[in-house]
Amino acid sequence: MKKRTAGLLGIFLAAAMMTTACGSDNSQETAEKTAPKTETKDNIESKDDAEGKDEAKAADDETTDNGEKKDAEEPVTILMAAAASLEYSMKDELIPMFQKQHPNITVEGTYDSSGKLQTQIESGMDADLFFSAAEKQMTALKDENLIDRDSVKHLLENKIVLVVPSDKKDAYTKFEDVVNAEMVAVGDPESVPAGQYAREALTSLGLWDQVSAKASLGTNVTEVLNWVSEGSADAGIVYATDAATKKDSLAVVAEAPEGSLAQKVIYPAGIVTSSAKKEAAQLFLDFLASDEASAVFEEYGFTPVK
Repeated sequence: MKKRTAGLLGIFLAAAMMTTACGSDNSQETAEKTAPKTETKDNIESKDDAEGKDEAKAADDETTDNGEKKDAEEPVTILMAAAASLEYSMKDELIPMFQKQHPNITVEGTYDSSGKLQTQIESGMDADLFFSAAEKQMTALKDENLIDRDSVKHLLENKIVLVVPSDKKDAYTKFEDVVNAEMVAVGDPESVPAGQYAREALTSLGLWDQVSAKASLGTNVTEVLNWVSEGSADAGIVYATDAATKKDSLAVVAEAPEGSLAQKVIYPAGIVTSSAKKEAAQLFLDFLASDEASAVFEEYGFTPVK
C-alpha cells in the first residue's frame, strides 16, 4: 500500500513540473510577441539617409540648374510671328534666354513684314503670338477678334532713319537729302510698317511724290537694308535698329524730323485668339516685357516702353 501511494505521488509531481515548464515557455513566447520593437542606431540612420535622398531628388526635380522652378506642364512648342526687325535679337539672345528658364517650352519664330504676317494670321496661320512693328496691324487683328485684346502690350519704340552706303555719306547731311539719291529703297507702304512710316514722314515734308517716283519698294525692311548695304540703292529709309546691324557698310544720315510722324514707332505684342497654347504664350510675352528682356532690346537699339 505504501509502495502504491509513493508511485501515485511521483506521477503527480512529474505532471506538475511539466505544466510549470509549458507555462513558462508560453509566457516567454507571448512576451516576445507583445513587446514593442525598438530601432537600432544603424536602422535609424539608414532610414534618415533614404528619406533625405528622396527629398533631395524631389527638390531637384522641381528646380533648374540656376535655381528657377521648372514648369509642371508637358513639353510644348509655340510659334511667334514677329516683325523682321526683331529677328536678330530674338534668335541670338531672347529665345535662348527664355528657353533656359522654361526648358519645357520651345519657341519658334517666323519673321517678315508685319503686314504679311497680319494677312497670314487672317488666313489661319497657326501662330500663338504676334509681335508687330506697328500698331496698325495689331489694331486690325484685334478688331477682327483674331488677337486677345486684353493680352496686347506695347513693348518697344523704334526710330525711322535715312541710311546710305558708307562711301557716299559725305553727300548727305540731313533726312531731306533723300531727294538727292538716284535710287531710294523703301519698304512697300501697303504691307511694310517701315515703308508706311517713311511715306508718312516724307508726305509731311512734302517730298513723297519726288521720292516715290524713283523708289524701289521692298517686301520687308531687311530687304531694303540689304539693297542699300550692297549698293543697289543710293539711299534707304529703315529702322534705326536695322541700321545698327550694318554699321560696317552703312552710314546713318539722320532720323526722321520731329513732327514728321503723327505718332511714335511702337511695337505691340499680343496672343492670337485661336492659340491652343495660351499659357505658354503668355509666359513668353511676360518675359519679353521683363527688365531682363528690356536690357537685351536696348543692346539692339530699341527703346523699351515703360
